[in-house]
Amino acid sequence: MSNEALNLDEIDRRILNALQIDASHTNAELAELVHVSAPTCLRRVKQLIERGVIERQVAIVSPDKAGARLSAIVEITLDVQAADRMQEFENVVADEPAVLQCYRVSPGPDFVLMVQVADMPAYHALAHHLFTTHSNVRNVKAYFSTFRSKFETRIIV
Repeated sequence: MSNEALNLDEIDRRILNALQIDASHTNAELAELVHVSAPTCLRRVKQLIERGVIERQVAIVSPDKAGARLSAIVEITLDVQAADRMQEFENVVADEPAVLQCYRVSPGPDFVLMVQVADMPAYHALAHHLFTTHSNVRNVKAYFSTFRSKFETRIIV
C-alpha cells in the first residue's frame, strides 16, 4: 500500500479518535460514541483496516509494572551511509524486541532508537549485542530517562 495520506471524512476521524483513546469498545459502544449505526461503524472500521489506516490494535503495557524500567533514547551514527548499509542496520534492530522504535534522521546521527529494557545490565548487553559487534557502527550516544512526564500513542486526525 502507498504511504500517501488517504482522505478521511468526519465519521472516519471520529472513529479513529475514539479507537485511539480506547480500542476495547464493542462495535455497539463505538457506534454510539461516534453517532452512527452499528453496521455503518463496523463497515467503516473494516475499511480503515483494509486501507491500512489502522495498522493494528494493541494493549499499552506499563513498563514499570512489566519489569522494563529503563528507557533509553539512543543516537547511532554509521561509518558508511550507503543505502544497503543503512538497510542492514535497520534489519538488525528490527529483530531486537527491546528496540521499540527506529527512525532514520537528518541532520545529526543516522538513527534514533527508542529502547526499553529491565535495567542497566540489560542495556549494556543490548548495546554490546547491537552496537559494539556491528562493524558499521561508528558512534553511539545514549540518553537515559529519569522520569516520563508524557507518553502518548495517539495522533490527531
